[in-house]
Amino acid sequence: MTDREFDSAPATASSAAFVDVPGVRNLRDAAGTGGAGRLRPGRLYRSGSLHGLTPEGAQRLKAVGLRTVIDLRSPAELDTFPDLRHGLDHDLLHLPTFPVDRESVDTPWPDDQAGLYLYLPEFAGPSIAATIRRLITPGALPALVHCAVGKDRTGITIAVIQHLLGATDAEITADFLLSNTGLGLLDGPSPYIDEAGTERISRPVTATLLHSALTWIRDTHGSITAYVHAAGVTEAEVAALRVALGD
Repeated sequence: MTDREFDSAPATASSAAFVDVPGVRNLRDAAGTGGAGRLRPGRLYRSGSLHGLTPEGAQRLKAVGLRTVIDLRSPAELDTFPDLRHGLDHDLLHLPTFPVDRESVDTPWPDDQAGLYLYLPEFAGPSIAATIRRLITPGALPALVHCAVGKDRTGITIAVIQHLLGATDAEITADFLLSNTGLGLLDGPSPYIDEAGTERISRPVTATLLHSALTWIRDTHGSITAYVHAAGVTEAEVAALRVALGD
């Protein structure tokens, strides 16, 4: 699929997939409204962090039966903005997407958004593999995967899972781009405060960014399925994921 085809991909996902949970940004069903392959609604959700979750929001999460929250953020982000529970009893797993010690890897930290989307798939494999293993654990669903705002680290993780459930690139792209709606980025970049208290700029996601990440995966590993295999996920685990999340 070319950049042009990605950018013109039909919007099969829908803003109806969003779930209104006070204090949580960009929360939606990863199945959309039926446009993400065989991924069944009500099994896997995606969002920004739960550090602003309100008591009312917690009751709404309780109503969907949430059993697992997978947090892809760094330890520094967790220390500054820990998830809130307000009495919820779900399991919480910390599976950071990026290397905890960035100095321990040869690839330099990217200095722009385009570089980020090549850095992401290079290092996300272990976190995605651990996420898959958790999702197929009995009693783990429904589950919520989140990072800080739910668009980049969460976006790539969910994109890989959607692909394994049979979603097309166009369907994956349509869901990915909904983060611009969920984060108020349809009109362009917006400021935010990072874990160090510094004001930074959150930029909209684009189809081309997703395409670059998926192309890196396919060029490096041959396929997205081979990518998760290289991270240690077995074919039996992929099959179990399809049973757990599929229709």
